[in-house]
Amino acid sequence: MEQEKFDKIEQEITPRTPYVKNVLKAFFVGGLICTIGHAITYFYIIFFDFTEKTVGNPTVATMIFLSMLLTGFGLYQKLGQFAGAGSAVPVSGFGNAVISAAIEHRTEGFVLGVGGNMFKLAGSVILFGVTSAFVVALVKLILVSTGVIEW
Repeated sequence: MEQEKFDKIEQEITPRTPYVKNVLKAFFVGGLICTIGHAITYFYIIFFDFTEKTVGNPTVATMIFLSMLLTGFGLYQKLGQFAGAGSAVPVSGFGNAVISAAIEHRTEGFVLGVGGNMFKLAGSVILFGVTSAFVVALVKLILVSTGVIEW
């Protein structure tokens, strides 16, 4: 079969990707996750007297914990299949990545299975997050020390 003919047949039988539908699902699910994060933020501010400056860490920790809990019950995977990047991009996706690897390798033992594989997928996120934070802080330091911006 000629390559052109094969390509034509392949295009005819391959289902079309619903890009607009996928983008809308990701947008709304990601927005819902962020809305839940804001609700948790306001919960901590109202009931635990956190300030706008100090509420970030407990909010992020709670979101990661909730995503790990949902992953453990098998619900976050269903959300990920439905929403795609809408569930992977927020910080809850990080919790899902960590706990999924731990669950997948639990049969290999606690140390070599769970401990050795828990951060395989999330390791790159941690590495590039720390590296980019360092670069941004360095650029900010240079710009502040040269007087380009005021801090």
